[in-house]
Amino acid sequence: MQLFYNPAITEESKDLIFDKEESRHIFRVLRKKEGDVLNITNGKGNFFKVEISLASPKQCIASVISVNKQESLPYHLHLAVAPTKLNDRYEWFLEKATEIGVSEITPIICDHSERKVIKTERFEKKIQSALKQSLKAYVPILNPAISLKEFLKQQESATNQKLIAHCEETQKESLKSELQAKHAVTILIGPEGDFSPNEILLAQESGFTSVSLGESRLRTETAAIVACHSVAFVNE
Repeated sequence: MQLFYNPAITEESKDLIFDKEESRHIFRVLRKKEGDVLNITNGKGNFFKVEISLASPKQCIASVISVNKQESLPYHLHLAVAPTKLNDRYEWFLEKATEIGVSEITPIICDHSERKVIKTERFEKKIQSALKQSLKAYVPILNPAISLKEFLKQQESATNQKLIAHCEETQKESLKSELQAKHAVTILIGPEGDFSPNEILLAQESGFTSVSLGESRLRTETAAIVACHSVAFVNE
């Protein structure tokens, strides 16, 4: 099944007008014509079947013929992950986390962060592409980049489970032993140089529990995927 993403379509929609770029793709690349059926998600939990009523390279129009509401994940996973020095590694993380199952992502700027300027437009496109590829009905929220200190302030009153994964030789619990099924959880993943000792202390003072992701020292994007898969596995 080929899935399209259109955040504007709702359960009340009767018709859908595709923009010029998508219309060209539908008509020229996919060679769709009037009467053909397309599958669409709005990223808000709905799958739509629409029938093309007008097909041209400049504009395609379709009529909604059915709507299916999908159940959301039985958990809410918020990954706060420091941007990597190379953008393609962070984009890889965004794709795989979307495929596995993540609810919310926040890029956090830390003491050891080598990349401090984030352009989210390309990140959004990577997430949307992964959403379509993995046939999911819910698009993860991508928040603007924020400093770790500001993020911790935002999380002070949160009632979700709060965990920080780091490589410091201090007392840590295993992630596996800490995770709770069907629960909201926020997990902090640091930059290539890891969190600074002061950042770890600040996180702990804000209610975050230090956890280990295993014996190996993992890259930022790998650690984020291990955390994401661990939460998904606990909730199977």
